[in-house]
Amino acid sequence: MAIVLGPNQYGKAEVRVVAVDRSSPRHELVDLDVSTSLRGDFAAAHTRGDNAHVLTTDAQKNTVFAFARDGVGSPEAFGLRLARHLAGSYDWITGARVAVESYGWERIPVGGRPHDHAFRRPGGEVRTAVVTVDGGEAHVLAGLADLVVLKTTGSEFWGFPRDRYTTLAETRDRVLATAVTARWRYTSADQDWDPVFHTVRTTLLETFAATHSLALQQTLYAMGEAVLEAVPEVAEVRMSMPNRHHFLQDLSAYGLSNTPGEDDVLVYHADDRPYGLIEGTVLRDDVPPAEVAWLGTPGFC
Repeated sequence: MAIVLGPNQYGKAEVRVVAVDRSSPRHELVDLDVSTSLRGDFAAAHTRGDNAHVLTTDAQKNTVFAFARDGVGSPEAFGLRLARHLAGSYDWITGARVAVESYGWERIPVGGRPHDHAFRRPGGEVRTAVVTVDGGEAHVLAGLADLVVLKTTGSEFWGFPRDRYTTLAETRDRVLATAVTARWRYTSADQDWDPVFHTVRTTLLETFAATHSLALQQTLYAMGEAVLEAVPEVAEVRMSMPNRHHFLQDLSAYGLSNTPGEDDVLVYHADDRPYGLIEGTVLRDDVPPAEVAWLGTPGFC
């Protein structure tokens, strides 16, 4: 029997970078969380403690800050710059993965006008990008996390099998709520990143709103299908969507009704856990897979 080293990588996780462009009185703010990982010939470091091939994680952190000094741009473009630089640093480094979370800030209005240098961070939605440079190929995943959406009608759930443990009632009218985490792979690493991202995001939102849902699974597929139809630059979409259940609250103990179709105002109990978790991939069948692009990106089937 031989014991050998298996797949491995290392890097610097969660480098918090805030870059402020003060070149004009109207400042621009970028807020990022950047993680780097390197792949290559690092066997000696693991098996003998020989660090001759180890580009320190501290150096990786410093590279992130130095590159931010030259301007960030979109998360995808910033990730590509970093990944290509790191992957080309030394002959023994064969690949690099850079994951970026971008936190959106909006200007605080003062007297009805957006302030030049005061901002607020709305909601919890995060824009994401994962760039993988592997040999001579570059793969880009864009995405978003915690896009919280809800529709108060236009959703049903019925026709499921029942066994001795099934207590859920069928419904033809329910609240549908979820927090969308989506990542999509681009067909190439040469895109106009911001406009394409916003087109995908708008398509996801509009499809969620417009689809009469018979199940959250159906809604997930419809959202992914709409993105692929609208954006030819996207090869596949992977989504993870928890079902944030809303149940009608029983108000009969107070002598009050709470019945759909009879009452104008309905009161729900919002359960945060446990929850159904719906995950799926929608993809073009004529685009080659690229699993290396997804390595190290958990949370999807």
